[in-house]
Amino acid sequence: MQLLVTAEQMQGFDRAAIKRLAIPGLLLMENAGRAFVDLLQERCGPLNGRTVHVVCGKGNNGGDGFVIARHLVSRGAVVRVLLLAKPSEVKGDAAVNLESVRRIAAAQTSALTLATIVRSSALARLRAKDIIVDAIFGTGFSGKASGIHRKAIEWIRAQHAFVAAVDIASGVNASTGMVESAAVRAALTVTMGLAKIGHYVGAGRECSGEVRVVDLSIPPFVFRPPRPAVFRVHSDDVAASLPHRPATAHKYSVGKVLILGGSRNFTGAPAMTAQSALLSGAGAVILAVPVSIQAVLARKLTEVILAPLPETPEGTISMDAIGLVREKIAWADAVAVGPGLSRNAETDRLLLTLIPEIPKPLVIDADALTALAVKPGILRRRTAPTILTPHAGELSRLTTASVSEIELQRVEVSRESARRLRSILVLKGSPTATATPAGDVVLNCTGNPGMATIGSGDVLTGIIAGLSAQGMDPAAAAAAGVFVHGRAGDIAARKLGQKSLLALDIQSHIPAAMRELER
Repeated sequence: MQLLVTAEQMQGFDRAAIKRLAIPGLLLMENAGRAFVDLLQERCGPLNGRTVHVVCGKGNNGGDGFVIARHLVSRGAVVRVLLLAKPSEVKGDAAVNLESVRRIAAAQTSALTLATIVRSSALARLRAKDIIVDAIFGTGFSGKASGIHRKAIEWIRAQHAFVAAVDIASGVNASTGMVESAAVRAALTVTMGLAKIGHYVGAGRECSGEVRVVDLSIPPFVFRPPRPAVFRVHSDDVAASLPHRPATAHKYSVGKVLILGGSRNFTGAPAMTAQSALLSGAGAVILAVPVSIQAVLARKLTEVILAPLPETPEGTISMDAIGLVREKIAWADAVAVGPGLSRNAETDRLLLTLIPEIPKPLVIDADALTALAVKPGILRRRTAPTILTPHAGELSRLTTASVSEIELQRVEVSRESARRLRSILVLKGSPTATATPAGDVVLNCTGNPGMATIGSGDVLTGIIAGLSAQGMDPAAAAAAGVFVHGRAGDIAARKLGQKSLLALDIQSHIPAAMRELER
């Protein structure tokens, strides 16, 4: 998996390279600038004759920008360096590279010009229609962009040019992805050493564009993952984690899933969960539902085993079903509860009785999460792994965090919630974060806005339950399930478009997503 770090962690790695290994900061800056230009040329084509505005702050990010300007000149570009500070404010390695730019500009003004921009009126007269390099703030930035920096960010956003950011789009917090005032929106971000959490969460995801990581010649052993750590999952990781099906396999040896859900008004949700569990590779699925909807589901489902249960007058599962449910739990390798269950006091009581005693991996979703919010402490009594799959609203009910706090700090909130609830937590959203009680967080890299449709979560629950039943480590099953779900949605969107995407479209493309991984 791809390690993601905070700004502070990356700064620690840089210090280790410079102080412990005696790698000069100037060399790291040189490597960063040259690698940036390589990727810019790869993305934009030959740079000869292109006009590039390089907007630089006074710190090391600006220092990278000065190196970039020099390499652009060597490749034939016409370079305009805009320094958002007085030259005397630039210090250290950045000052060394600024002096190089100053001397090149003095010797060859047609190829490179250097302008000090400290007033917004100077920006107002400039136009950039080709390429802009954002080297204003680095990963150490936090808070609000203000003054000439904010004006420069607004100027960049107003231009009709290709924008490439150095390390991270200026205005974005590299550790959280938050933007408190204004931020550059880049088409390409070239980041140094390791990707940052802020590239993939919050507003940072929208501002980063394509993220490419470049090597600074820091030895890999320096980048020792912190504990706990944040990772981004990729297809190779998921492919390597999927269970192998032996030649001697039979339907009861490759995963048995019990799904408890459904109610008089909600028959689609449990059906999608059950079918998705089968499509993810489970050999047998029992769907336990109120007796009154058995006939409806029998017409929807062919391969799923239906178990009719006693029901309340409102058409939800009643406490009288507890004995039958316990029998099915003993049969299953994994259990999922919640899809289409509806809210009913008696049904809630049944759930709160069963959840602590289920000795199998348990996926809790939808209405079961809402019922659980009354007594989340019962999760502490569980002895088998628990996977919770809330969206921000459901997690807010389970914890003290507000929806806005959850959306702004997805990594930290999911990590803390997993620890407090002693569960693997799949926080659905953009991106979905899978956190473990130990504190590790995995961010997903698949999926699209078209998947924000009713029933999509029911499909995800089925995939995770199906993978868990096949013997996968529950945390790996959760992360892999999220990946497969998102990939199926991406394949469906490519064929059907995002606006018309339905949950059943996601479900119908699970086989294509699984086939890609099997290859």
